[in-house]
Amino acid sequence: MDLNTKFTAKSWPDHPETATMEAKNKFVGFWLFLGGETILFATLFATYLALRNSVPSGNDFSTDTLFELPLVFVMTMLLLTSSLTSVYAMYHMKNYNFKAMQLWLAITGFLGLGFLGFEVYEFTHYIHLGFTYGNSAFSSAFYTLVGTHGLHVAIGLVWLSLLILRNARRGLNLYNATKYYTFSLYWHFIDVVWVFIFTVVYLMGVVG
Repeated sequence: MDLNTKFTAKSWPDHPETATMEAKNKFVGFWLFLGGETILFATLFATYLALRNSVPSGNDFSTDTLFELPLVFVMTMLLLTSSLTSVYAMYHMKNYNFKAMQLWLAITGFLGLGFLGFEVYEFTHYIHLGFTYGNSAFSSAFYTLVGTHGLHVAIGLVWLSLLILRNARRGLNLYNATKYYTFSLYWHFIDVVWVFIFTVVYLMGVVG
């Protein structure tokens, strides 16, 4: 199918993200990329689990006294909600409703920005308490794992902003439909990673 074909809502393909051979090839490459990212985070999780009890004697910082579950719960709700809004955006993409898609993607971005803001606040709060990156092996593992995820969120927000701004006047076509959809997959991936962080780092740290 030609990338330059003019579409209407009725002629728009059911799966525009894979309607061309170029799009299918991009998907293969993107899944390989996500495979590498999975290995990266699996390594960071394993490191954290191995070092979470590595605190020098006399160090007052431990998972059950340091982490604040209410704050982390709000962060989790923001990110999970942003995953839902990105689903709405892809629904409108498949129905060739460009304005609605852009609106839901913008909402996704604002929710992600709220999550990132709370994470910066959380890190700043811990640092003021004296829980710095070099405080212990546990703190280094914590900041590396959670900070790497935060970096991925920031990259996703930059990617999303560029998609929205660059295509604001171009409208929806088969070329950028693939880009929007791969962003959505990326965003779902970092949401899933956060669910594991919430469970393994925070929930198990406080409750377990």
